[in-house]
Amino acid sequence: MSHKRIPKRKAAMAVGGAVALGAAAILLPNANASQDGASDGAAAAPRTLKAGDASDLASRLAGLLGDAFAGSYYDGESKRLVVNVVAGDDDTVVVRAKKAGAAVREVDNSMTELEAGARTLRAEATIPGTSWAVDPRTNKILVTADSTVTGDEWDRLESTVESLGSGMATIKKSAGTFRTFVSGGDAIFSGGARCSLGFNVTAGDGSPAFLTAGHCAAGGDRWSDAQGGQPIATVDRAVFPGEGDFALVTYDDPATQAPSDVDVGNQLVPISRAAEATVGQEVFRMGSTTGLADGRVLGLNATVNYPEGTVTGLIQTDVCAEPGDSGGSMFTRDGLAIGLTSGGSGDCTSGGETFFQPVTTALAAVGATLGADGAAGTGDRAGGEDAGGGQAGGQGTGREQAGAGEEAGAGRGAGQDTGDESGLTDAH
Repeated sequence: MSHKRIPKRKAAMAVGGAVALGAAAILLPNANASQDGASDGAAAAPRTLKAGDASDLASRLAGLLGDAFAGSYYDGESKRLVVNVVAGDDDTVVVRAKKAGAAVREVDNSMTELEAGARTLRAEATIPGTSWAVDPRTNKILVTADSTVTGDEWDRLESTVESLGSGMATIKKSAGTFRTFVSGGDAIFSGGARCSLGFNVTAGDGSPAFLTAGHCAAGGDRWSDAQGGQPIATVDRAVFPGEGDFALVTYDDPATQAPSDVDVGNQLVPISRAAEATVGQEVFRMGSTTGLADGRVLGLNATVNYPEGTVTGLIQTDVCAEPGDSGGSMFTRDGLAIGLTSGGSGDCTSGGETFFQPVTTALAAVGATLGADGAAGTGDRAGGEDAGGGQAGGQGTGREQAGAGEEAGAGRGAGQDTGDESGLTDAH
């Protein structure tokens, strides 16, 4: 799998050039809409689906199949949803799943067994620098340990994995170190901390706001769109560590325009709604340090043991990220908001694992809405390079403010100007 990205400074300079054309080609909605080809009652062959539709189908099948449902994933090449089932004595399970339009695969481990294994890991191997998530492609729990897990801690982790039984879990070592991706530099600022804005939303009381990572709130309650600048937004609620990593930050000026889109430097990607992630799904991540990056979803409901504490319910991906990208938006080419950058290991040179807070969970927790449901502002962008994790705003004229953020982040961003001059390509 290749992971091409456009650093933020380069993307801003590439308008009208080959990079802009490449990014437009990859990010504009493509024409792989659902092709049912048959009525619901007669559909015996798997349907081709967009990833967002596959996620909806997976949710329906989870309810329809009950205990027989053992997870699902999206096959990007065939554009089909693959559903794992533990059929047992019920011969109708496979038939029902096929009629719904999924490709069906019979497996050994049920979701009940896999979730029990994850609880055992939580009870016996909650070690800083470890993570685990169910991988439906292997029908096992994927356990990862970073470079700090050695000696007795490594032995303890291995022993716990072995205790789950053969065929229940796999364990791998990561060369990096799990950490949250907060840093000092450009984008949104509070004191000496820098993060990235995720998505503009409408708070429950109708006021304009945005989502970012919960651990970013540790930097302070007041956030500005320029280093040392006047605060423009205030943290309303933050969760980290625990059941998520998200924060709702409300703009101080209630007249702030907060458009529902992601600014990737050379185009705006409209965000229509929030959606659940699907394993195997292609996703894009925008952050203030590394700009635009792409990859695929590897696991859901991941547990990550950061040095600051354990966080549950995250999305595991192979999309790269670096300090300062925290809180940035993860989205799809057709404008679905998927996640907020939490943390992980590695960087955009060597790669690694990155974890994201699901947007749907964050919205539900804070009572906010996004996209068409939120009606969060239209017209000219009034907030810097906000939705993409650049200059968070709500005031000013985005492009005029961009220079300050670019300059402030040059020490980290300049070294990243090694992207493909011809633009982005699909993640394969």
